[in-house]
Amino acid sequence: MDEDVRNIVLGVLATGVSASLGWLGRTYLWRRSLRRKQAFFGLPGNSECLLVVNRESGGDRSVHRYDVFALLELSALIKDCGAQARILTHDQAHQGFGDRTEFCVGGPYSNRRMNAHLATLLPGVTVNVEVEPSSDRGMFRIGSERYLSEAGVSEYVILARLTAGEGGRPVFLFCGQRAITNQAATRYLARHHRSLARRYRAGSFVLLLKVINSQAYGPDVVELVADITQPARTAPAAEPAAT
Repeated sequence: MDEDVRNIVLGVLATGVSASLGWLGRTYLWRRSLRRKQAFFGLPGNSECLLVVNRESGGDRSVHRYDVFALLELSALIKDCGAQARILTHDQAHQGFGDRTEFCVGGPYSNRRMNAHLATLLPGVTVNVEVEPSSDRGMFRIGSERYLSEAGVSEYVILARLTAGEGGRPVFLFCGQRAITNQAATRYLARHHRSLARRYRAGSFVLLLKVINSQAYGPDVVELVADITQPARTAPAAEPAAT
């Protein structure tokens, strides 16, 4: 009888030790994953970041519903990092970059902040901001390459993580040819941030994404076209002066 009791006690103790070790192991892995996520997004616990959103082009100063969905995607990432977000419209964000992580959503035609970021941080990128309908409307020019939009069928969006300023906190850009492509870029970031962190660590990157058949699939079907970090960050050569 004493032998049976001892075996039961030892079994209970072994189970308890195994459960404790398993819990400690899972906790360690979770904390390591969280630290890596916080480092990639520049969002240590209890920090504050900026969500800069555009106004709907041609609208009554409202935010396009797809841009609202993009903000929701980003808010979930920020909450997972234990950080807090401050939402500003593009015409209210009068401050530099680097002190706080920033997520800037929208093309330069409806987001002044994005327009400033492209000129300062991505001089190799130009966007056609004409309001009148044309085949070139919304076109991206990256270096010598041109990327035209075919609404609802084939559209492009730039996803960038850039570090600048004294504070070293990153600026994330979601610059799409249409509002739904902005959401597609935020969703791509949410799905692939681990692989992006492994590849680029805490460095800068600029990716060109293609949104496929958004009229049928919404923002879900996205393919990576190219890493355009070098041409996007390289200012075009100055044209020789006319003689």
